[in-house]
Amino acid sequence: MTTGRYLLVGIRVALTVEVRVSRRVPRFRTPLALALGAALALPLSPPATAADAYTVTPLKFTVQAGGRTCTLDADLYRPLGVDRDHPAPAVLGTNGFGGSKSDGSTDAIGKAFAQRGYVSLIYSGLGFGRSGCLVSLDDPDIDGVAASQLVDFLGGKRAADDGTTADFVTRDAPGDPRVGMIGGSYGGAVQLATAAVDHRLDALVPMITWNDLAYSLDPNNAVGSTGVPGAFKWQWTNGFYLIGEGQPLLQPGLDPSRINSLACLHFVTEACRTVHTLNSGSYPADRTAELLAFARRVSPVLYLHRVHTPTLLVQGQADTLFNLNEATATYRTLKAQGTPVKMIWQSWGHSGGLADGEFDLSRGNLETSYVGRRVLAWFDRHLRGRTHVDTGPAFAYYRDWITDPDRTYATASRLPAVGRTLYLSGDGKLVDHRGDVAPGSRRYTNWLTPTSHSDSSLSGLIGLPDSPPRDTKGTYLDWTSEPLERPLDVVGAPRATLKVVSPKAERTQNSSDAADKLVLFAKLYDVAPDGTRTLVRRLVAPVRVPDVTKSFTVTLPGIVHRYQAGHRLRFVIAASDDAYFGNRGIKPVTVISGPRNTGVLRLPVAGS
Repeated sequence: MTTGRYLLVGIRVALTVEVRVSRRVPRFRTPLALALGAALALPLSPPATAADAYTVTPLKFTVQAGGRTCTLDADLYRPLGVDRDHPAPAVLGTNGFGGSKSDGSTDAIGKAFAQRGYVSLIYSGLGFGRSGCLVSLDDPDIDGVAASQLVDFLGGKRAADDGTTADFVTRDAPGDPRVGMIGGSYGGAVQLATAAVDHRLDALVPMITWNDLAYSLDPNNAVGSTGVPGAFKWQWTNGFYLIGEGQPLLQPGLDPSRINSLACLHFVTEACRTVHTLNSGSYPADRTAELLAFARRVSPVLYLHRVHTPTLLVQGQADTLFNLNEATATYRTLKAQGTPVKMIWQSWGHSGGLADGEFDLSRGNLETSYVGRRVLAWFDRHLRGRTHVDTGPAFAYYRDWITDPDRTYATASRLPAVGRTLYLSGDGKLVDHRGDVAPGSRRYTNWLTPTSHSDSSLSGLIGLPDSPPRDTKGTYLDWTSEPLERPLDVVGAPRATLKVVSPKAERTQNSSDAADKLVLFAKLYDVAPDGTRTLVRRLVAPVRVPDVTKSFTVTLPGIVHRYQAGHRLRFVIAASDDAYFGNRGIKPVTVISGPRNTGVLRLPVAGS
């Protein structure tokens, strides 16, 4: 697909998002209703019973960020009865990508927590709504520094542009307010970016956000593949890019500080160069290094060592943009360095999946949902200083096969370990013992056009149903287990170790352009007794094979899935996927199996 077609699709998506936001379509009811634009913000609509329990004051703040002077557009929610003699802790929040302080998802953060006694400051992120400057992808040195100046306001160190001050926020020390942050996606990563530059923050709740944008937008799931680009996630990336570049159309009369140049209208220049490189389908060493350096600079993976604020991570199981592996990576890093951290895997993410009773404050269920109660407990403990409050277990995950609403979440002190190992037999079976592997050789060949489909990030936004996952015969290989004698609960990221033979790929192995390396896509299906196939959460693991002459290990996206008794587990490697850029040229692949040398699939199993 050409860049011109990307632009047309993106503009259409941008206009669709604007219409849907203006109509206040309920959030997370369609698979991609939160995908682009304001839809990436956290839906925090509080109960309407306390509509007069706070005041709202619009404010402007002139801030310095990234060498630029920017205006932040904000709303201050002040609960009635809160004053200098009766201060309250504060909650700071901002929008998801393409949103603003005024969209129904973001201003609801202010309402929800003001109704529960918190001073709330909600603002439009840089480059969105009526805030100035360029979109800089939650860069800690820009977006984080800007948010830190709002913490100054809450701590009494500065006033708003009109002279308004906040002398009614609880303080730990002069200039140090008791303040937490909450938000989703783009409004999630900015919390970590702010905590990296400002240690005054007392609690974070980042939801459905990223650890490493290089992995999010150009994933390579081969273990140890740092520095080797993966397969470009073109639908998600270009959708966001066009939403950003379309801001002058969606917000007429913009602050001139929000315009960069004709080559890059609304983003910082490095972001546009990254998108242009990805769209080119070419990865020469110099441009690849630039791409990876920028993507990681604006990603928690690079600056988490500076984050010491207690963090409650909430990630979605239904998320083809920022999967569970992102939150897991953040969790492990924070835990290893001693930062207080806990993690919840809820049902919904950027790809939909909202289940009945799940955390959704537009329903007023903060106190009545599992995740909502955990959020309240986190803030009670770290903002209100209620040390007796139990903030819950280290790890919790939603189980869609449990019908009792009081039991849908399972808890654990740690992530499940590998509990089952299966071997890829030469006859297409997944077997339990290496000695049962049948010798055999099987082959697939990619086409010049995509032949497999997993998920369309654009279909929901343009009003079209997504088609079922599919693989075209001859362009993939699969291995299937025997029917299970008892249920198997897979919780976490499966791993597969593979060895493939591809002479054409081997000839381009040492090309100066990484795009010449072999690409394949690994995934897991659930096959029912009647033969119905389900691609688990529509997730795939793109792999740009580091060295086709050697075996390699693939980390699949994390899942929470029960394979019921009588069902079969199917592991697939496919030549392509239409949500990603794939192979350059035709590269036939052969997999040879034998008892002494065969592929292995390892599954993290709950209760093992």
